[in-house]
Amino acid sequence: MPSFDVVSEVDWHEVSNAVNQANREVTNRFDFKGSDARVEQSESLLTIYADDDFKISQVRDILDTKLVKRGIDIACLEAGEVQERGAGKAQQQVTIRHGIKPVMAKSLVKKIKASKLKVQAAIQGEQLRVSGKKRDDLQAVIALLKEEDADLPLQYVNFRD
Repeated sequence: MPSFDVVSEVDWHEVSNAVNQANREVTNRFDFKGSDARVEQSESLLTIYADDDFKISQVRDILDTKLVKRGIDIACLEAGEVQERGAGKAQQQVTIRHGIKPVMAKSLVKKIKASKLKVQAAIQGEQLRVSGKKRDDLQAVIALLKEEDADLPLQYVNFRD
């Protein structure tokens, strides 16, 4: 029985490469000379440090550009509020969301069932397994999910015949 998995994954190696490239560009740019602007990564949390809100937004633009060039969809980023960290400096925390949360998985299963296609969708941890008798039905589900305005980027992997 043909099946595929719907996942939301991030290539962590590419994220760390993009963070390193962004830091390198920030240290080389003239408008950041003498400032404490940088990006730090710990697991799925990026922290942007800079002198003020404007420089944080500039560093964020550089980071977004580097992530896109590395093939990371920036829709998986969830930026927090810019916070004051003392001495006139600021910081912003950006969370990298990965995996399909149970609430979103239930809504995706509901959409698939509402489409009246002859497939079964099952939630398996942080991914969704869709199986059916016909490959065309599975391709229709992929098209349906691509049209769906999901909150985070979805990938369709592990297609088996």
